[in-house]
Formats: sequence, C-alpha cells, structure tokens
Amino acid sequence: MTSALTHVASPDLGSRVENGKERYMTVHLNLTADEVLTTTRSVRKRLDFDRPVESDVIRECLEIAVQAPSASNRQDWHFIFVTDPEKRQHLADIYRRGAEISYAQRENEDLAFSEEKRRVRESSQYLIANMHRAPVLFIPCIEGRTDNAPIARQSSRWGTIVPAMWSFMLAARNRGLGTCLTTMHLNLEQEAAELLEIPYAEIMQVGLIPVAYTKGTDFKQAKRQPLESVLHWERW
Repeated sequence: MTSALTHVASPDLGSRVENGKERYMTVHLNLTADEVLTTTRSVRKRLDFDRPVESDVIRECLEIAVQAPSASNRQDWHFIFVTDPEKRQHLADIYRRGAEISYAQRENEDLAFSEEKRRVRESSQYLIANMHRAPVLFIPCIEGRTDNAPIARQSSRWGTIVPAMWSFMLAARNRGLGTCLTTMHLNLEQEAAELLEIPYAEIMQVGLIPVAYTKGTDFKQAKRQPLESVLHWERW
C-alpha cells in the first residue's frame, strides 16, 4: 500500500506533502535562553519568502513580547502586522525610497568598506529589493512622539517599545522565524502612517521588521569586538 505521505522535507523547514498538498508543521527549536540571545541574527538572505507565517505563531510571539517591562508599566505600545500583498508592496516602496534618502546622506562617508561592511551592504540591498516578498511586515509603535523632546522623555519612549520589540524577535527565533530590524522607512514615516491609518501626531513608528521562516535554523554567534574595548568599571 502506498503511503499518503509522499514527501518529508528537512526538519528545519517543518513542512511535508500529504495527499498532494503541502502542509507546514509548527516549529519550536527549544533553544536555551543563552542560545536565543546569542544566535538571534538580522536575517535577510535566509528569509523564506515562499512559506506563509501562521497568525497563531505571530500571536504566540506577541504574547511573550508584551511581558517586557515598560515605563511606569503604562504598556502604551501598539503592534501592526501587515500581510495584505498590496499594502506590503506599498510599504516596501516606502522603505526603498527611504533607503535612497539614507544612502544619499552617507555619500560623503568613507567608501573604503571593509569586507564585513561590504557584505552587510550587499545583504541590505537584497532586502530592499525583496521586502515586499516577506509574508509579514511588522511595525512596532509607541504612543507619544519624541520629536525635539528632552532626553528623559526620549528614553522613556524608546525604553518602553524596544524591549518588547526585541522580545518578539527572540520569541520568533525560537519558533524558526527570522527577523531584521530596519528603520529607513522612517525617513517617510508620515507616508507609511497614511497608508496604515496610523494617527501620526499621536503614534510614533519605531521600525519595519520583515518576519518569515528561515532557510535552515543553524544560526551562530556573531563576531564582536573585544569586550575590553567597550567595558568600563567605575568611570569612562
């Protein structure tokens, strides 16, 4: 008797074909806390744009994210997930034009890139060209704008949304998802606000994060500068 299971994909992909239809299984990598913290990378070229991301998995990650601390426990954050293809295309176009603004501002910088910087630039260009293909685009937001605000006010706002945003990205990593925090669309933030009906005067966008399953899950620790170059005891 021929089995109904005709194909089993790599465990990393978490997919299989049953009765001629591809089905995806929930992925949970069961990484330790240290493994999640040290292997959550900015993923661009290894995002699987062809595999859908289930809304239940997004909700799982967000349930974890909202456990993050917030200033005075106000929890005045908001999280927008865009899956509509047309809106994703528009957001990707805003991101591309925002990137052009950022790169134009860097024209006078030293262009003698190291090999590492060259790879990062090439990877960034790949994401610019393919942002619209990400099955989910995530925009974390916070109530209250920081435009020309005192540093204490800015710290309160950023210190509330960034931990929640990062917690989402960590939870996503443990479920086989890749993410990459980008900010260049903020050069045209108001245009994105109009597209998504965000009240611009009251709500500040913090980034644009593609969310997708990854091609393989074997991410490793990244090379970092020596701890001695950034560690300070008692004084600078």
